[in-house]
Amino acid sequence: MDTTAPSPAPGDDRHRQVVLALVLTSYLMIVLDISIVITGLPRIRDSLGFSPAMLSWVHTAYTLAFGGALMAGARAGDLFGRRRMLILGLALFVASSLAIGLAVSSTLLVVARAVQGLGSAILAPATLALLSVSFAEGPERTRALGWYGATAGVGASIGMVLGGVLADLLSWRAGFFINVPIGLALLWTAWRFVPQDRPRAGRLDLPGAALSTSGMVLLVHGLVAAAETGWHSAPSIVSIGLGSLLLAAFFVHESRTAQPLLPLRLFDDRVRSGAYAARLLFLAGVIGFWFYLTQYLQGVLGMRPMQAGLAFLPATLVQLVAAMGVSPLARRWGHERVLATGVALATVGMAWLARIGPDTAYLGGVALPMVVLGIGQGLALSPLTIAGVSGVAPNDAGAASGLVNASHQLGGSLGLALLVVVHAASARPGASASAELAHRVATCLAVSAGLLGLCLLVVLACIVPRRPAASS
Repeated sequence: MDTTAPSPAPGDDRHRQVVLALVLTSYLMIVLDISIVITGLPRIRDSLGFSPAMLSWVHTAYTLAFGGALMAGARAGDLFGRRRMLILGLALFVASSLAIGLAVSSTLLVVARAVQGLGSAILAPATLALLSVSFAEGPERTRALGWYGATAGVGASIGMVLGGVLADLLSWRAGFFINVPIGLALLWTAWRFVPQDRPRAGRLDLPGAALSTSGMVLLVHGLVAAAETGWHSAPSIVSIGLGSLLLAAFFVHESRTAQPLLPLRLFDDRVRSGAYAARLLFLAGVIGFWFYLTQYLQGVLGMRPMQAGLAFLPATLVQLVAAMGVSPLARRWGHERVLATGVALATVGMAWLARIGPDTAYLGGVALPMVVLGIGQGLALSPLTIAGVSGVAPNDAGAASGLVNASHQLGGSLGLALLVVVHAASARPGASASAELAHRVATCLAVSAGLLGLCLLVVLACIVPRRPAASS
């Protein structure tokens, strides 16, 4: 069997542009879905009779399946063909989205969310790997990866706005039904325009897949349990400990097997390793912005879901503009300088937001720091993605893509688990309900700023010194 990756044919610019649009739209659909669910949770709870504990599984079921199957899904694309995995991932995502929108019970919805997470675990690394092998190394690939990285942050911002509008004006189900026509169009486009890539010689590392999947599931489950019951609860300690042991066993196994699920040579480059660590810390930091500021806007400032969604527009709009400006800025200053500037601005914006209180005015105390934070996110995510797949051989594109997505997923889970514990520990006895919530949210945002500061240190130590001033 052919062991080489398909390379873009000269003069086939139209096909490459179609592939780029397909990849970005597929990834945008995943990111939007995650954000829309956050603003739709109260309506989902009321509609299907979720208990407070069960409601968390709307997000948890998806997270466990997504995080647990990521590495296996990524390597499957390398071995069995990225076109096949792209189509399979899209099919699972569309079918489960329809099932969620039609769900008549909480159990059916949670099961469908798990299937949707599995579809995302196949789809997300397949899209990034397909993009990497469809564009030759150099300015073309850099621009394409830049757009991909920007999609993550911009999609999350748009999702918060769209989720609030849909939940208020239509139904929480509309956010899932939207995926069906979009997904069907993407399936047709993939079938029509994505070139068939032959399966590669080799086999899927089943022991490695079992170790990585079970380890990731237990680790994410432990983090979620810690977020719900505290870091000292026995279930969270056992789950995190066992998951960590299985992941350690996975790395030992990967160092010895002939055809690893995760080639450890990906960590040989300090820039790539730094990019994975920085992405984890960056997502751990910004998750507090989306999760807790929404509660502040509704619980302290008294906004409706739609108003709260629209209140994120300052971050959304400037993030889009900043993301579009990454490529020209990088040509002049280099991706590493743009990345460091973006993380620094995100840190400043988050620290500014952490000053909110029960009487903070939206414009001066929320919208303006949102602008700074939005610019930082727009500048940071594209260079982080580029650094995470830089210099990777075509045969390892899927594994590198899986690491990028795993860092993204675990970062959000770890950050949220930490912040929920901080939220619970920052009570102020005797304060009014709004003052209490404002204090807790401000404390969580201050911790988020600290995580972003750690991310900046990693970027400065691992990425900036090793890159030339202009890389595209």
